[in-house]
Parts: sequence; C-alpha cells; structure tokens
Amino acid sequence: MMKKTLLAAAAVAALSTAANAQAACPIKVGVLHSLSGSMAISETTLRDVMQMLVAEQNAKGGLLGCELEAVVVDPASDWPLFAELTRQLLTVDEVDVIFGAWTSVSRKALLPVLEELNGLFFYPVQYEGQESSRNVFYTGAAPNQQAIPAVDYFIDELGVESFALLGTDYVYPRTTNAILESYLLSKGIAPEDIFVNYTPFGHADWSTIVSDVVALGAGGKQVGVISTINGDANVGFYTELAAQGVSADDIPVVAFSVGEEELSGLDTSRLVGHLAAWNYFMSADTPENESFITAWHDFIGSTDRVTNDPMEAHYIGFNMWVNAVEAAGTTDVDAVREAMWGQEFPNLTGGMAVMNANHHLSKPVLIGEIRADGQFDIISQTPEVAGEAWSPFLTESATWTSDWQTLECGMYDTATSTCVQLTSNY
Repeated sequence: MMKKTLLAAAAVAALSTAANAQAACPIKVGVLHSLSGSMAISETTLRDVMQMLVAEQNAKGGLLGCELEAVVVDPASDWPLFAELTRQLLTVDEVDVIFGAWTSVSRKALLPVLEELNGLFFYPVQYEGQESSRNVFYTGAAPNQQAIPAVDYFIDELGVESFALLGTDYVYPRTTNAILESYLLSKGIAPEDIFVNYTPFGHADWSTIVSDVVALGAGGKQVGVISTINGDANVGFYTELAAQGVSADDIPVVAFSVGEEELSGLDTSRLVGHLAAWNYFMSADTPENESFITAWHDFIGSTDRVTNDPMEAHYIGFNMWVNAVEAAGTTDVDAVREAMWGQEFPNLTGGMAVMNANHHLSKPVLIGEIRADGQFDIISQTPEVAGEAWSPFLTESATWTSDWQTLECGMYDTATSTCVQLTSNY
C-alpha cells in the first residue's frame, strides 16, 4: 500500500511539473534596442539579428519543449526609457532574459531595475569596463580587448606620437579615455601630446575640431585619432575629415564604435585606410562566418545588409544562453547564471569564446582597415584575450577583480581581501 501511495504521489508530482513547464511556454526573450533616435543607426540591426536567432532556435525545436517568443520594445535612444522598459519587460511581459542596449548610459540606467528584479541581461557592445553585475553578461569588448590593443597598434606599428581622443559626451568615452590617458602616460607619451575632446550625441559641425586635430601635427609629430564617437555623429566626423583632405596616411583614425553598419551609410571611398578595432569583422574568412552571413541574408531577404561585431556578440551570447538553459533544465535566472560560467561557443572569426566567472568573454582582438567597398581588411588578430572587468590603469580599481563563481563578488579588493559590493556598483 505504501509503495502504491508513493508511486501515485510521484505520478501526481510529475504531472504537476509537466503542467508547470507547459504553462511557462512560450519562453520570452526581451529585445531592448533603439529603433528610433540617434542610436537607431546602430541598434536596429541588433533587433533584426535577435529575431533571426529566435527564429533559428524555434526551427530547431525551440527550448525545453517551448517555442521562443521575441518581445521587442523601442527605448528610442532615451536613456530613462531603457529603465522603464526593462521594468515592463520583467514585470508585465515576464520575459526570461533580455538582450539589448548599446550605449553605457542606457545600460547604467537599466541596471538598478535589473538587479532589483533579478533579471538576466546580455550586453553586446564594447564598453568602458569598471562594472561587473551578477545580472549581466558582457559579450562585447572590455578596454583590454579593444582600446588598449588599438593604442598599442598605433604606437608600435604606425609610430603615432600625439593622440587625439575624440568621444561622444557620456560615460563610455569618458571612462575609456581616462583609462587610455593613464595607459599612454605609462607608455611614455607626454601629457601635452594627449588631446581630449567630447561632443554631444548627434553632433554635426566638426570643422573646428578636425582643424584642431590637424594642428596637433604642426610640430612634426605623427598624430593619430582614437575615436569613441557614437551613433550618427560619425557621419559628420568622417565627412569633415574628407572635406579637409585628411587621409589615413596623414592622420589615421581608429574607431571603437564604427563598423560595417555605420559605414554602409557613408561614402567610404575617401575613408580608405582608416581603422577600427573590434572582435569581429564581416570579412573574416571562416566557415562559421560564411554560414552566419548566409543565414543573415536569407533571413533579412537582402544580400546588401552587412554584419558587424555586436551582431556576433549577440550570436555568441544567445547561443551560450540557450546552452545554459538546457544544462540547467530551466530558465530560472540563478540556475542559468551558474550554468553560464565556463560556457564555450565558436567565434565567427575562428577559435572559441569562453564565458569567464567575471561575466566577460575571452575572445580575439582584431584591427581592421577600411576598404573602398565599406568592408575591412583584417590586418591584425590576436589569440583569445580574457576581458577585464576592472582596469589596472585607474587608481581606484587597480587592486579589484571580479569572480561570481568562487568569490561571489563582482568588486573584490585583492589588497584587503574584501568584497567592496556584492551585487551592485552603485
């Protein structure tokens, strides 16, 4: 009798579990990218690739027996709206995960809401570092995976002696440039050879700034521009360079926020030779990249649409999330987080991306040179580099590390062996 009772109870429990799993369908994927405003030039294509990845996963049979549903919202390049829509996605739409944002100011705006509600977020864009949230996986580049290698290339390969650090006026350029200033000084670059300038989003009149940059070379030193200019302001900047006859041979520019998508709206014939630093370029010659591009063109219905680095970051992050959900057997945020540590997935440029315990990827660093057709020739590629959450070139973070797996801390001070903050950097 006891055995029959236990079997019956087990059967009821199994039915209840199955019913709950069914009730959880569909699995909802939040997509939080600007489809209007100044950042739409960069973010719209990320909405599109997320829809492609969801469709591909559904064609494979979905996830945990459920269809995936992309829940798309438009924060319209309005930073407070990112926070409002994050709350909506987690409490009203009840999404299981969110992929989104571009600028750091938008990520900073939504992060307190994300941590309050214990949401799961994948951020696909290069950023300034100085952050490690238990609720975020950073699939874009940290400064040691983009900015610092780009400066090394300028110094070692191009002989740049005087640096113009030009950025849009918000947290990513300001923090990145603070790191780069410290790094340049450590490399022996004189303070007077470091020129820093910030402009607002959408800035259009670049004549004076470009003239100032040209003037830096009056003493005969080789000048180089490190660009953290974001969004549609890049159109005016590159147009003014060409208008003043500044070529890459005269003053090379290396950009951290200009990829194939941004170049598709420019006359690139006059930009040949300028550079960008990313972890992916569409021109990468690998079977994985060829398959990705084919799938993208089939999905979007046009061979004219390009691919870019943040798209690859979404591709890697999404597939790691799928594998972590399958490993955990649930979309529960805490279970999926633990299953993410150590996840591996092939880069589109070759090699293997790895998710580290600091919630940053290991992946290669690439330098690309702009071609007349708007694509990049890859002129430098490193092995996989592990992303650093905290820069050793800023005094306040020089002794900090991040380890959510063992130390359970995103801001651990190795000098005092203490966790500065457990769950938030704010």
